[in-house]
Amino acid sequence: MSVESKVVIITGASSGIGEASAKLLAKNGAKLVLGARRTERIKEIADQIIKAGGQATYRSTDVTKPAEVKALVQLAKNQFGRVDVIFNNAGIMPSSPISALHVDEWNAMIDINLKGVLNGVAAVMPDFTSQKHGQIITASSVAGIKSFPGAGVYGATKFAVRNLMEVIRMESAQEGTNIRTATLYPAAINTELLHTITDEKTRAGMDSLYNSVGISPQAVARVVNFAIDQPEDVNVNEFTVYPTKQA
Repeated sequence: MSVESKVVIITGASSGIGEASAKLLAKNGAKLVLGARRTERIKEIADQIIKAGGQATYRSTDVTKPAEVKALVQLAKNQFGRVDVIFNNAGIMPSSPISALHVDEWNAMIDINLKGVLNGVAAVMPDFTSQKHGQIITASSVAGIKSFPGAGVYGATKFAVRNLMEVIRMESAQEGTNIRTATLYPAAINTELLHTITDEKTRAGMDSLYNSVGISPQAVARVVNFAIDQPEDVNVNEFTVYPTKQA
């Protein structure tokens, strides 16, 4: 199967990489199911896709609530008959030095960046296992392959996601369920992610970096499209996406 006609669920679809991926995949013939907490925003994006001739539906979804993620999967099945891909894209990045002890933000990152991904996996796994095909794409970060001061807890959630996706790939191969995985490691991509940083010094440093080298989320959307577009017997499973200017 190519991208065309695949049923793709995207969490965190209200802006940035999620929005860009939804619009590109819809343009290439995929059927989109959009989830995010900002209902009006995902409705607007779904309406734009439909107006452009694509197919899309949406549901307000908080990935920290397993029942809401399951409901998003059920919406996909009700609307389009099945699920082929889930893109676990929802995430936050309130980075800060560990010594600042922003414990509430640590917990929020664990709940969204890690548990939210697990909730997505749990929601699609029964269908993917029974139909013996499916693809799980997850947004990690370059902080999931390298350690950065100021991003200790954020990076920990993203390292965890990296391990999770590779284990799913290996177990699926052993079990004969043909579930493909792809993990994305975006670097300085201009999205709303920086808006979640409350630590002033960390935010200033990140703003400076992104203002000087940041690139459009469409760069990552093209990688998502590429991963989905591969033949079912091909699993391209890790992608690091840097701006050319970023050292």
